This record gives sequence, C-alpha cells and structure tokens, in this order.
Amino acid sequence: MNVRRLSLIAVLAASCISQLCRAQEITVAAAADLQFAMQDVAARFQKETGKTVKLTYGSSGNFFQQIQNGAPFDMFFSANLDYAKKLDTAGLTEPGSYYPYAKGKIVIWVRNDSRLDLSSGMQALLDPSVKKIAVANPEHAPYGRAAVAALQKAGIYDEVKAKLVYGENISQAAQFVQSGNAQAGIVAMSLAVSAGMKDGKRWEIPADMHPPIEQAAIVLKSGVNKDAARAFFEFVKSEAGRATLAKFGFTFSPATAVAAPVSPRNK
Repeated sequence: MNVRRLSLIAVLAASCISQLCRAQEITVAAAADLQFAMQDVAARFQKETGKTVKLTYGSSGNFFQQIQNGAPFDMFFSANLDYAKKLDTAGLTEPGSYYPYAKGKIVIWVRNDSRLDLSSGMQALLDPSVKKIAVANPEHAPYGRAAVAALQKAGIYDEVKAKLVYGENISQAAQFVQSGNAQAGIVAMSLAVSAGMKDGKRWEIPADMHPPIEQAAIVLKSGVNKDAARAFFEFVKSEAGRATLAKFGFTFSPATAVAAPVSPRNK
C-alpha cells in the first residue's frame, strides 16, 4: 500500500471520526441562571451516555433573537415561558418539545465581608452604604424583570432606581456584586448557592413579590442532532436531572413533575 493511499485512508478516517463526534454533541443555549446547575446535569448525562453537551450561556431575550435569526443551537433553555412559547408558535421547534422544566428564585446577595444587615429584607437596600445594586437588564432578562417587580412591590423602586446597575444577564449582575463594583445585588438563587457565591450572605425574596420565574425548554427544528437533544431532554426531566436542578434552588410545579411535554401549538 503506497503512501498516497495511506494518507487518503487517514483523511477519510479522521473525517468519519469528526462526523461521529459531531453526531454525539449537542449545542445548548441556556439562560445564565443555569450556568452551574446545567454544568452538573450535562456532566452526568455525558458520563451515562457518552454524548457531549456544548453549553452557551446568556440572556434569554438575546438567545430568542439569535434563534429567530438562525443561530445554530439544538436546544434552548429559557429563563421564562414566553420566549420558548413564541419560538414554538413560530414553528421553529420540534412539535411537542416545549416543556416547562423548573421555577427559579431570586435573592438579595452581598459579599460575606459586607456589613449590610439583610434581616430587614428589601428595606436593607435603602441603607446609605449601598451605592449600587446589581440586577440583570430587565429589557431581555427575566430575572431582571422579576427584580424590578420585587422592588416595586416593596415600594422602594423609586428610591433605589438611580442605584441600579444592569448586567447583560443575571450571571454578569452577580459578578458585579462579587467583584465589589456593586454593594448588593438581586440575583438568581441558583447562582447564590454555587461554589463561588455560597459563602456570601443572602435573603430570599418571597415568591409573591414578583411574577413567577417559570422556565421552559425546547428542541429546535433547525438543530442537527435531534435524537441526542431528545435524549438530553429526557435526562433533564428524569429523577437524576431534577435532583441536580433542585440542588441549585430550582423548584417544580406539580404539573411539571408528572406531565409529558406539551406544545402550546397542540393545546
């Protein structure tokens, strides 16, 4: 066998391996509140199936626009129902794949070295030592909208709105507080309990102070690896997947616990 033929065989083999790897990898657009929870879920899924999950995090609103413009994702985990519903209604999802997978929580979070007393709850944000309050941008981040709603419900929004600094997503808002660029933040519980933030101080904002942060996921019609995406979806809904999400503060409605995925188009 000559060198040229050997080289051709090597190229073909490499091509086949590359295609096989791509067939075993799914690309997921995930809301920033899932940054640590989804890493754990994906790692367990990969260990059990051998399939790789490539995760990209950001604000749900930005992902919504990107997917409308043809961004190459297999799945989208949104931080609210609306973006996923709109994509489903537009016919951009696999029929029946729309699924409300969890509910998020928000907390006031400060660094461990902060002298701010959080026992007074939302009123703590009125303390003169708080010059900046980090929140996600409410224009495209559901957690930002929940934060603003909570401030309004507490009757302090007008007093603190000049102090608000906006992260592109909830993860960036958390970074502002971690770095000390903001003295307090309203962030996702799922980030507040992560390894890098769990040593801080937090106060959970009651759920009745803001609209529910119900989160939904979809498999995209334009996705390349639909079978692998469906397998990951089933894993997220499994007892193991839900247990991992629960560890990061996510909760589940009774309907989510027992129902199969239901597409708004099929209601």
